Amino acid sequence: MARKKQEVALQIDIESQEDMDEMLNKDGLIVMDVYQEWSGPCKAMVSIFRKIKNEIGDELLRFAMAKCDTVDSLERYRGRCEPCFLFFAGGVLVNVIRGSNSPLINKVIMEQLAYEHKVLDGSAERKEIRDPLLADFDDRGAFDEEDEDEDGEEGSKRGVTLAIIKPNVVAEGKAEEVMEKATGIEILEHTERQLTEEEARSFYSDKEGEEFYEDLVKFMSSGPSHVLVLSKGETGEGIVEEWRELLGPPSVEEAKEKAPDSLRAKYGKESYANALHGSDSQARAMAELAFFFPNYTVPTVPRGKKPHVQRTLALIRPDALREKKEEIMAKVKEAGFQIAMQKEMQLTKEQAEAFYSEHKGESYFDTLTTRMSSGPVLALALARDDAITGWRDLLGPKDVKEAQESAPDSLRAQFSHTDDPVNALHGSDSPSTAENELNFFFPMQQTVAVIKPEAYESKDAIIDRIKEAGFHVAARKETELTADIAEQFYKGVEGKEFYGDLVKHMTSGQTLFMVLSREDAVDGWRSLIGPTDPEKAKEEAPESLRAQFGKDTLANAVHGSSSAEQAAENIKILFGDIQFQPDGSVKGVIRFYAAASLYGIEFALITYSQSLCQLSP
Repeated sequence: MARKKQEVALQIDIESQEDMDEMLNKDGLIVMDVYQEWSGPCKAMVSIFRKIKNEIGDELLRFAMAKCDTVDSLERYRGRCEPCFLFFAGGVLVNVIRGSNSPLINKVIMEQLAYEHKVLDGSAERKEIRDPLLADFDDRGAFDEEDEDEDGEEGSKRGVTLAIIKPNVVAEGKAEEVMEKATGIEILEHTERQLTEEEARSFYSDKEGEEFYEDLVKFMSSGPSHVLVLSKGETGEGIVEEWRELLGPPSVEEAKEKAPDSLRAKYGKESYANALHGSDSQARAMAELAFFFPNYTVPTVPRGKKPHVQRTLALIRPDALREKKEEIMAKVKEAGFQIAMQKEMQLTKEQAEAFYSEHKGESYFDTLTTRMSSGPVLALALARDDAITGWRDLLGPKDVKEAQESAPDSLRAQFSHTDDPVNALHGSDSPSTAENELNFFFPMQQTVAVIKPEAYESKDAIIDRIKEAGFHVAARKETELTADIAEQFYKGVEGKEFYGDLVKHMTSGQTLFMVLSREDAVDGWRSLIGPTDPEKAKEEAPESLRAQFGKDTLANAVHGSSSAEQAAENIKILFGDIQFQPDGSVKGVIRFYAAASLYGIEFALITYSQSLCQLSP
């Protein structure tokens, strides 16, 4: 099918490696939409690109769209359900953005174009990068191959569907009521979002031409919707059909007649305001998933399924903590949950309002936040196979009377007061919510980890232990230290008898410096490395890194910051003025794509570009 003339003029079509090579030989900044044949290019961005091109009028700015299915050098981008924009200059990759976040893309275009002008006039040097997603896959490749060998066969994607709770249901305050009726269905992702008119037109482009199309677009952009990724069981098999059966016929009138218990029969108003949406096929679900959650990776179900270990946040509210703490903790352990972290704290009213901000405007908001700030709460980070659904099943319905009637063995039924509008316990409702809520009570922290020269050859084994302990390597640098940097790094022990030997040792060979991110990272890393003396470590902490890799007190394999303040100081010495996202990743050019997602999927290992992390010589 021929493309519209104006789109061809705006974006150069790349469908072969020859086209790609020819494009990369052109001067200037190239903004390339990399797409899959089945989904097509990102139409939502075309008008944005045209506006930028017309307003700037810069001949050095070029737009292209590349079909990765037929371009050899883009093979690694095949099969990914997310908009992806590659920025090229001088034939090399200079930036990457995932997701169709137009303000971010506009900002990066302006910055990269201005920088390319500086490169061309000789006042700046072009900085080539590796796509951090592909670099991460490279870092994990050997590990993944081992997993596949053990399983005997590469895993399949879990079945998912996309659900939308439409503006009329959200406006009536019934979104949570609807979600609670989806029993046995797991919410993998959940966001509240108001579509722009342009986004509504793009999402419902298949309805264009229908009599109600304009009303539908206006309705869907009239207020917030709740967008969810749903699955069920271990494999997700049949989730599309089950959700559509729960919805009922698209026509509200037909739903009331033929399926009076369906969600559309109960909550729908008219044809286009039929309360909810559900994907009509697995293929359609993947396309819709890419629209709303461009960075989301559908979980894999390996052969010989491994446990789906998750973490979730549990809160024991003030009254229950004061009266029933021991009984509740016993129930938690009986259910097979591991308590990864716990913290008892007194919330202020403002903190309680911040934590429950999504409920602001609800009739119970003031009562809830007042109760949550009336005394200490106990926050628990619980870990278990399918922890999120497991904990919510254990909690039971939110309404205490309903819990006591329909789930008398649930925790809310047992430990809440019958007439109390606020139940005794809280649990996260999705992986993204769990991550945000855990970060609220257990905020991300950074520490500096050093693999010393004598342990450098064992760095891969040590990094494996780091990952197993839940740390994320946010930045890393391999170098041979100069005496000046070593003295600055260890100035805290200057004057000690061993100071000179320590500096000499640290400049004797290759050293790996890392910034590790995790909740409670400083104490967690020091616990993992063990006592300073490897002999003492072998006695007191035989599984620690120093016990396994250290030789003596000087050559004890690894080093860690002793406090958050020292960690911040050391990070500045080694990596400069880098800053961190709430998820512990590094802010910067390579991480722009993380900011593009409302619920960014967190990558395990980020190899920070050398051009951004240079150590002082």
